[in-house]
Amino acid sequence: MRRKNTPEIPLRNGLVQEDYYLNEKGFMVFTQAYHLKRGYCCKNGCLHCPYGFRKSDK
Repeated sequence: MRRKNTPEIPLRNGLVQEDYYLNEKGFMVFTQAYHLKRGYCCKNGCLHCPYGFRKSDK
């Protein structure tokens, strides 16, 4: 967790810690916070999609 009054330092490609995590297989998984910052749905069926899109919705 980030301390109060300290800036978030980009970790990877401009992403900050709250934007993603690495799953048990080492893949980058974007968080709901990241998707909301991005501001739109990519329609890839992301695990934490806040827009409600699922792959089966095609």
